[in-house]
Amino acid sequence: QVQLVESGGGLVQAGGSLTLSCAASGSIFGFNTMGWYRQAPGKQRELVASMATGGSTNYDDSVKGRFTISRDNAKNTVNLQMNSLKSEDTAVYYCYLKQGVREYWGQGTQVSVSS
Repeated sequence: QVQLVESGGGLVQAGGSLTLSCAASGSIFGFNTMGWYRQAPGKQRELVASMATGGSTNYDDSVKGRFTISRDNAKNTVNLQMNSLKSEDTAVYYCYLKQGVREYWGQGTQVSVSS
């Protein structure tokens, strides 16, 4: 089993920055992918950014150039640096880890951007 604990959400003005952090613990092995999804009210959960153990990344087009994902494989942590935040970035952000066919999710952290 894997546990994910997120931190760093909050309220920020448009144009501001926030950093989300996620720490994974438990049965974590070798190759995996960690990242962030988000879900806004009335919308489906969508991928924001992900990063594999080897360093390859994937970003949603809406955050490219504004958000940066990073991870520490030794500590099993993943961060999401969010700059130039927009009101449409308001959502609950979920950390996730995928290894093999299994996916694990954090409890979610609220990010609210005021315009």
